[in-house]
Amino acid sequence: MNFSFRFKRFLFNAFREIFIHHHNSLEFRAKVFALVLSAKDNVSINDYIVVKRLAMEIYKDDEERASLLMIATKEIRKKIEDDKKDVSETLIYSIQKQLKVLPRYVNKIDIDSLHQLLLPTNDEDTISYQENILEFLQTLKDELN
Repeated sequence: MNFSFRFKRFLFNAFREIFIHHHNSLEFRAKVFALVLSAKDNVSINDYIVVKRLAMEIYKDDEERASLLMIATKEIRKKIEDDKKDVSETLIYSIQKQLKVLPRYVNKIDIDSLHQLLLPTNDEDTISYQENILEFLQTLKDELN
């Protein structure tokens, strides 16, 4: 990573609201990605690579913004886990609250893209949990559209 990006990452962490254009939008997307990743017991670096790839599509190949979305997703997930809170419950509440304030954010939930974050597994409980999360997000979209 070049110095410019590392410096922006530091500023992003310290002063996210001030320096990042449309910071709330980026954070909302990060929460949605973190919610979908919460369906997995072990989130790997490959999951965050998929997040970055999806972010590159969202932000039309703006590498820095895509990286910031990936970092924000990772930080949100880690913060909630470090606080020893239920990741899904916390994120669901936060997403619902944000959508009440800014209903247009519902357009930032792309169910087809989110399917790419789900890994095939033989564990029926995990499959059910993943499907429930996506169903919940689709229901939110349907209610607000």
